[in-house]
Amino acid sequence: MIETLTFARIPDEDEALRPLARRLAKEASASMSLAERARSWSGFSREFSRKLGEAGLLGLTLPKEYGGQGRGAFARFVVVEELLAAGAPVAAHWIGDRQSAPLILNFGDEEQRQFFIPRICSGELVFCIGMSEPGSGSDLASVRTRADRTDNGWRVNGQKIWTTQAMHSDYMIALLRTSGTSEDRHRGLSQIIIDLKAPGVSIKPIRDLSGDEHFCEVFFDNVELGPDALIGEEGQGWQQVTAELAFERSGPERIYSSVVLLEGWIGHLRRQENLDASRKALLGRMIARMGTLRAMSIACTARLEAGDSPVNEASVVKDLGTRFEQDLPMMIGEDLASHPEEKVSSQLYQALAYTSQVAPSFSIRGGTREILRGIIARGLGLR
Repeated sequence: MIETLTFARIPDEDEALRPLARRLAKEASASMSLAERARSWSGFSREFSRKLGEAGLLGLTLPKEYGGQGRGAFARFVVVEELLAAGAPVAAHWIGDRQSAPLILNFGDEEQRQFFIPRICSGELVFCIGMSEPGSGSDLASVRTRADRTDNGWRVNGQKIWTTQAMHSDYMIALLRTSGTSEDRHRGLSQIIIDLKAPGVSIKPIRDLSGDEHFCEVFFDNVELGPDALIGEEGQGWQQVTAELAFERSGPERIYSSVVLLEGWIGHLRRQENLDASRKALLGRMIARMGTLRAMSIACTARLEAGDSPVNEASVVKDLGTRFEQDLPMMIGEDLASHPEEKVSSQLYQALAYTSQVAPSFSIRGGTREILRGIIARGLGLR
């Protein structure tokens, strides 16, 4: 007997969000070039994020009493898919909507929920994440930046690095050592909300290979914070940050980082008079991989919707998805190079150059490939 496979599907009520999300995304990207739209992840526009908030497209999975929409994970999937497909500027709300607000909801106190979450849902506040530190690599448990208790709250000293959009952000949620030393590993870590306008905070952008400056170094020199800066329980930061990373590793953002480049290349192919079978096959392989990854991502979303925690499944999708995102610019570049007689638009060249330059970072953000494969191996009982 042949068993019939049933694929997870996006519910009709969530698909109904697609026209509005698509319209707003296209309006935001209408005046942008292909090369600019390829920078969707780093495209920063508070105005666009506020428009999404006004339209009810931020905080989709958050409770209505905190300014959210009280919907499920599929609603966010639809909106994110449309924003990235259009190359809309998502950086101003990206981290707050995806990670910071759910973290505050799950671990923050009521005062923190009431203050921060509605302002994230409206697109008013921009958040960044303070995890990585110089010399630590992917070893997140070795952080040395400290938050020490004072009579009035906390005093923070140290440094964070590779902090996305810190120079534009209002607040950082930082993983800090509140007791012990770096040798204590997971013990003694806590999460602290840091007002980035507080005295003693200095931010230095890092210029990357593409010439962009969306990564930053952030320095803390005796930064004084109130007692309400702590999120959750002191010493439980490792468990909390692990939960936060689960939000980062699921969803269509692990498939579509190069999708605008793919769109530009398909447009180039359509302008050619004759396409040989090998180019058609190449395009078919790309679309087949994207379709398969999308189905896997939807399946992970269905697990989230059911209240599960698909850590292993999300790690697989993230690993395979970022490999696809990295393969796209390489395959497109090789195709264009093998047809030197064709006229290629400068915009396509610029989008290809940018995507090729940033592609190595795709397998770093949200957990390196090595870390993810260790999680998968552990989930399979292989280590």
